[in-house]
Amino acid sequence: MLKKCITIITLFLLTSCSGVDVSQYANNTPLLDLHDYFKGQTKGWGIVQDRKGNVTRQFVVDILGTTDDAGNLVLEEDFVWSDGEISRRVWTIARTNQHTYEGQAADVVGQAGGLAFGNALNWSYDLQLEIDGSQWIIHFDDWMFLQPDGVLLNRAEMSKFGIRVGDVTISFSKKF
Repeated sequence: MLKKCITIITLFLLTSCSGVDVSQYANNTPLLDLHDYFKGQTKGWGIVQDRKGNVTRQFVVDILGTTDDAGNLVLEEDFVWSDGEISRRVWTIARTNQHTYEGQAADVVGQAGGLAFGNALNWSYDLQLEIDGSQWIIHFDDWMFLQPDGVLLNRAEMSKFGIRVGDVTISFSKKF
């Protein structure tokens, strides 16, 4: 029992100390402003990988970004998955100060939070997913980096109980 407790504590300390400080990207360009980037039409192409790196699913997402009466960014995300599934997520995202964002969606447990500096955004949230007929809460640690020509790269690490279970990689492009 003691060995098990020590293992759990060690895993917690390793995962909680491995964070990257997003402010280190403060001087990187182009500047990422989530509200500006996602206004209008955006398209994304992505893959989901298991913890061994195997691609388990692929998808295309069409996003419509608008601003509500309170000045929040509303993202309507329509996914088409490689296995034929079609899904939708609607985010409402508020900018709480120059660098901080908060967001909600129907399948997000609690509230998402993000910090943006320079061309980078670190976005963190818990998502309720159906996996093999069961409901799971998976933690997402998203990193987005705006590239020249309106390309936004997004890599998210998925974890459960602090243990990495897979990754999601997405490339976004603005529709013109």
